[in-house]
Amino acid sequence: MTKQQAGPRSGPGPALEGRPARADRRRRHAAYPYALYLPATVVYLVIFAVPTGMAFYFALTRWTLFDSTFVGLQNFRDFLAEQNLRIGFQNTIFYAVVTSGLKVVLGLLLSVLLTSKLRLRGFLRSVVFFPVLVSTVAVGITFSVLLKPDTGLVNRVLALAGIDGGDWLGDATTALLSVALVDVWKGVGLATVIYIAGILSIPRDYYQAVAVDGGNAWHRFRHVTLPLSWPATYSVIILSFIGGLRSFDLIWTMTRGGPGFTSDTIASIIYKQYQAGFFGLSTAGNVLLFLVVSAIIVPLTWFLGKRQVAV
Repeated sequence: MTKQQAGPRSGPGPALEGRPARADRRRRHAAYPYALYLPATVVYLVIFAVPTGMAFYFALTRWTLFDSTFVGLQNFRDFLAEQNLRIGFQNTIFYAVVTSGLKVVLGLLLSVLLTSKLRLRGFLRSVVFFPVLVSTVAVGITFSVLLKPDTGLVNRVLALAGIDGGDWLGDATTALLSVALVDVWKGVGLATVIYIAGILSIPRDYYQAVAVDGGNAWHRFRHVTLPLSWPATYSVIILSFIGGLRSFDLIWTMTRGGPGFTSDTIASIIYKQYQAGFFGLSTAGNVLLFLVVSAIIVPLTWFLGKRQVAV
């Protein structure tokens, strides 16, 4: 019998031997990128997903540190019946709109100034961003002293100009607005940095085209900077609005929701329930605040996202 007529070999050929090894390598390579998600997934589950799930459960109970009693939706009904909730909700929306709106406007104007040909623009960028680094509680305490009606520096400066300053934090008509302006002072630096990054990413060719057409600084701002910095505007609006809806620390430090309940927000009402020992009730308030923020931010993100695509 010749070699060609010999029967098939008893063992697998080299191609068949290498096939399982190649398949194993492909599986390992396919699993490798997903393994990089594992640390972030663990952190997300431990810090966000698990506490959120526990909050939804404890919102349905009357609980203390050692025991809990299931009460269903009673906590939600009690929280919604809170007499100051309507004022708190109105104040929360007002605070979020004012702070986010001013941060967008001032952040854009400051970023245009700080991306121009100023000699000290590097130093000024640091000065504008510095309040972001300061503790919110420290800012609140400092401005509480500065805004005192009799001894505060603000009223003393106004008196030199012949203006009679009021009780900024003790007057129901000015308390919340005063805190909102302090919030803008503290947070506008972050908005400015975001806008600076957006403006510096705009190709210079667009500005040169406007100059060739005889456009001035206003035309450059109106037709180039403003529309092409929309991604930065989108980010500033979303971040500032979320921060405004969740506002608590600055308000609590400066007014504690006063005078009376006139500067209360949803977050400060929740904290007062914690102070009173109504843990289940305040947990239900936190869940409701989470739902309110989601109900506002998700449609807003979708709407602004459509505008961003259209630019």
